[in-house]
Amino acid sequence: MFVCSPPAFISMNDAVSKKRMKSGNQTRPRSPYCTVILMMRNSGVVGLSAPPLTALITPEPVRHSRIPNLPLDSNLLFESLLFLYLLVALFVQYINIYRTVWWSSYSHPTASTSLNFHLMDYHLAVFITVMLARRLVWTIISEASLASPSSLVRYVALIAARLILLTLCGWVLCWTLVNLFKNNSVLNLLFLGYPFGVYVPLCCFHQEGRAQSSPSDCGFSEQDGSDGSPLRPKDFLTLLRENLREQFSSPAHIPTHSCPPSPELIRSEVEELKTDFNRRIKEVLFNSLFSAYYVAFLPLCFVKSTQYYDMRWSCEHLIMVWINAFVMLMSQLLPPSYCDLLHRSAAHLGRWQRLEHGSYSNTPQHIWSDSTIWPQGVLVRHSRCLYKAVGPYNVALPSDVSHARFYFLFHKPLRILNLLIGIESSVVLYQLYSLLRSERWNHTLSLGLILFCNYYVLFKLLRDRIVLGKAYSYPLSAAGLGIKSQ
Repeated sequence: MFVCSPPAFISMNDAVSKKRMKSGNQTRPRSPYCTVILMMRNSGVVGLSAPPLTALITPEPVRHSRIPNLPLDSNLLFESLLFLYLLVALFVQYINIYRTVWWSSYSHPTASTSLNFHLMDYHLAVFITVMLARRLVWTIISEASLASPSSLVRYVALIAARLILLTLCGWVLCWTLVNLFKNNSVLNLLFLGYPFGVYVPLCCFHQEGRAQSSPSDCGFSEQDGSDGSPLRPKDFLTLLRENLREQFSSPAHIPTHSCPPSPELIRSEVEELKTDFNRRIKEVLFNSLFSAYYVAFLPLCFVKSTQYYDMRWSCEHLIMVWINAFVMLMSQLLPPSYCDLLHRSAAHLGRWQRLEHGSYSNTPQHIWSDSTIWPQGVLVRHSRCLYKAVGPYNVALPSDVSHARFYFLFHKPLRILNLLIGIESSVVLYQLYSLLRSERWNHTLSLGLILFCNYYVLFKLLRDRIVLGKAYSYPLSAAGLGIKSQ
């Protein structure tokens, strides 16, 4: 049985055909393409070299669903809600540590109050409150700075208010630190700045490689190094200042997806979005761990050795605070519009699946080119390996693991949102189960307060999931309502 190629691949030899017809040979003439296949089968050669695919197949344009503008909390409102939640969690942790048996006989020394207030260190509570309020204070100052004063008096009042707020926070912080130095050991004081000591070497000394700047029509601002030369590493003070600024404020803007379908520009856009996404994830991880550390762990470090508390319940509270803060920051820093942007870029990027040697030996294989947009299902060779195109558009580097990871995370637009809903739903269900089985008053009170905050976060996530699920369920047709072709 002969394997014949499409007309675009066949080049008939008229002289050979006429000679066979004159000699009376009525067998079917074979094209050189079919002859090559038979020779390669007999010789055991694996693979087949094919003409350039760009002259044969043009991939269909990628079409994107247009999602509605979902309401997103402003920076000031979100920081206020986060600060309120952390204060509630701090209050709950103090209840777990310093609770008393207040229902016992009044002759008992600790039965007059529900908490051992005389054992608490108020300077530590004030210090933790100031540390948790750092983002809220910076957001208030930033929002006030954006407002343009209409008169000189208002401008002077704005500057004076900013100075008073910063001076007050600095004075309270210094006052608490002085009193903590007087009443505690050096080992306990080292726990006060432990998160900053870990953050500086892990985040400030590590500088991710920046992608080359893309043209202005792609929606990104111009940077140094646009001539192709690598960017020079920044000094430590510059990195420290930039990283600390990120911890006080949310990312400034969300880039837009407006690049033309060019492989070079698509890969450049992916590199830019990957860097921005890693920066946001780094901010989420640090701030969630920072909040859980100061809310639930630091009070345990200053408990006296004679004080008894439930270690298991306190550690469980620590994990819950970290998970809830992580979900809240993720939902704010990765809004639906940003996830849709990542999804559009991943749809243009595509992915390659590595195949084993010897597979698909009879299928045309091509040499991968960085200037070609490869359609789905095509086989290419890159770095002595065989790859198969998975996405409808494929311009990714086959051997680049980061491109494959980017496509896996964002080619489904609701993957991150579903993950957050799963995490928050699991936390809520576990807390409801613990609430039904709780026998102590402090457990019931702490679970009730934390659940009230978690309901609000879960409601927002489910609302976004329902709306986005309907938006992405529309058929991707050019004439469909709300569909945009790229």
